[in-house]
Amino acid sequence: MLHIYDSIIIGGGPAGLSAGLYAARSKMDTLLIERAKYGGQITTTDELENYPGSIENCTGTSLSERMKNQALDFGVKFAKDEILDVDIEGIIKVLKSKKNVYRARTIIIATGANPRLSGFKNEKELRGRGISYCATCDADFFTDLDVAVVGGGDSAITEAIYLTKFAESVTVIHRRDALRATKSLQDRAFHNPKIKFIWNSIVEGALGDEILEGLLIKNKITGETRNLKVDGCFVFVGYEPISQLFQGKVTMDEKGYIVTDEDMRTNISGVFAAGDIRKKSLRQVITAAADGAIAATTAENYIEENKN
Repeated sequence: MLHIYDSIIIGGGPAGLSAGLYAARSKMDTLLIERAKYGGQITTTDELENYPGSIENCTGTSLSERMKNQALDFGVKFAKDEILDVDIEGIIKVLKSKKNVYRARTIIIATGANPRLSGFKNEKELRGRGISYCATCDADFFTDLDVAVVGGGDSAITEAIYLTKFAESVTVIHRRDALRATKSLQDRAFHNPKIKFIWNSIVEGALGDEILEGLLIKNKITGETRNLKVDGCFVFVGYEPISQLFQGKVTMDEKGYIVTDEDMRTNISGVFAAGDIRKKSLRQVITAAADGAIAATTAENYIEENKN
């Protein structure tokens, strides 16, 4: 007999782990499927200062491990797999991978988002050869070297501050004349002697053949270009939703984020979305966890309302 789960969660970041915890705690038969590393984007965060109640020196990796263990304790089943196709229109939702077919009464989409490329020349070619999208992962490679950070939001400034623990200098390159990061982060950055700023400028290209040797920078106001010698470049210009699997199957906005109501319902009955994958104004660990809890609770109510 085919096994039908009460809920299958796709994605093992804070939203997915929170959804799993709440679903299993409500005695729902729950499976969480993750194709890569549990924790998602949170694992690239060295320090969580704005997650309520986080312990001293709490890292994204340690928090996600505690989240996963807590979900396990309540009975969430975990599978390492990549879903390649979905049929979500019917009462029973069907998910297909290369080797397995999964079925569930409800689906919670928590696939998250990936860092967006800036789009300058040679960016792809020198990715991993001086260009990075994760300071927590790669900062140590640039100990006592000069690095640049592209971006002006919370992620960019948080990572710039973190990089000062390793790098000789950190130059923030921002396309505007003011940062978009929160005031507290701005204050820390402006008072850090290792951090410099280049305003109203964009990166036109990465210099170097085998490894990064510098950046070609253009001032948007004057049109002037110049070379900036750096050994590393960290790009933080936003994220792109991992929603390709659901294109044409659930309602999305123009950027590919899934549209939900406040209870995480999509336009398809029994299908919910949580975390960075959905259209929302604030993408943080705490909002992802809240989304997951709401999605699981709404899924539970949906099952109760649709019992034969």
